[in-house]
Amino acid sequence: MPKNEEFADVSREELYERVWATPINHLAKSFGVSGSYLARVCETLNIPRPPVGYWQKKAVGKAPPRPSLAPAQPGDQVVWSKSQPLAIDKRSRNEKRPKPSANARLGADWQHPLLRGTEPLFRKTRRLEAEEFLNPTKKLLPDIICSAKCLERALSIANELYRAMERKGHRIQIAPPNPDFRRAHIEDREVPGKDRKYGRYGFTGIWSPLRPTITFFDDVPIGLALTEMTERAALRYLKGEYYREASDQIRRAKPWQLANSWTREQDIPSGRLRFVAYSPYRGVDWSLSWDESNKRRLEGMILGIIKKLADSASRISTLMKEADEAAIRRRLEWEEKHQRYLREQDQRRVAQARTESLTQLAEVIRRWDEVSSIERFFAEAEARVQSENGDRTVAILERLDLAWSLIGTSDPLEFLEEWVAPKERYRSEYGLD
Repeated sequence: MPKNEEFADVSREELYERVWATPINHLAKSFGVSGSYLARVCETLNIPRPPVGYWQKKAVGKAPPRPSLAPAQPGDQVVWSKSQPLAIDKRSRNEKRPKPSANARLGADWQHPLLRGTEPLFRKTRRLEAEEFLNPTKKLLPDIICSAKCLERALSIANELYRAMERKGHRIQIAPPNPDFRRAHIEDREVPGKDRKYGRYGFTGIWSPLRPTITFFDDVPIGLALTEMTERAALRYLKGEYYREASDQIRRAKPWQLANSWTREQDIPSGRLRFVAYSPYRGVDWSLSWDESNKRRLEGMILGIIKKLADSASRISTLMKEADEAAIRRRLEWEEKHQRYLREQDQRRVAQARTESLTQLAEVIRRWDEVSSIERFFAEAEARVQSENGDRTVAILERLDLAWSLIGTSDPLEFLEEWVAPKERYRSEYGLD
């Protein structure tokens, strides 16, 4: 592969053909990666690879037939580029998928593959101020945003929700690298207001995953986000930290300590969760949310959530088609506008070439007149000298020679040869004169 193609996009179909045409270690070198990494690429894209001993058998004409390439499922990564990270598929290709049966049941201790081992990754966080959400250093994680106190329960609810969707045949995954998929803005405030006061300075950003967590209802993608809601509360400064006014630290504080403290308002984690479903498809504005309250928990809403999403799939599909049509119209409008710009630019360059050519021609004519005037002067001077006699003639001829040597010789035809015509400067791409 040429060096400039190392970072080119490679489709599943192309990679499948190349994997079965060249040993994987040799093929990996052409991509500038290791053989083990290319094997991971094949696994992620669900591309079958030649078994051990295949190439030796092929050399003697006894190679088994290659398996066919299975069709890609909705949400599967279908293009690989060395410059882009691989999609995360927590489900092993050898792990049996739950059957889409209402009676199918998974063990109570079964944890969804997307959530396995994620708790320590969520807790491996950047430095946090008081009353803030976790801020993991890892970006490819399920779309769960919460405080450290709420993490265990948030993971439990996400697990119940993911498992329930799997039982209905809707697989959960982190979206593959796809410019058409984006994560929607998730509102964390339980009661949205005009202002926002999250974090010590009131404008701290909240962590979000690199790519959305999605599920599919048939071929309709739906983004899933679970966030702990924030509530506006008064915090009191005490001993270098901020605490809720009703916290034990404030209640146990001495009066003299409180006299030297102050309060401020801040949006802080409430312990109540919000589940948001949205369309990750670019150009589609659709979302639904379910909020917990002190009397109503998300665990009891899961079946209703799944039913509502199933009922909404056809509406989302219609919105996706409308978004595609709108995108086509925008693209055609942009192309038309771009063509107008190119034509106008072409006209400007044609006019500029004509102006520059006329300017140069005027300069050629001026220089031609100047040279012609000089030549006439010397010709007339030599003619006048011929009528003179004696020493004066010799002296004047010497002066003329000195004058010629000072001016030098100039051929006016050279000026014309240097002139550049308008079409030599720029030739219109649209046949304009």
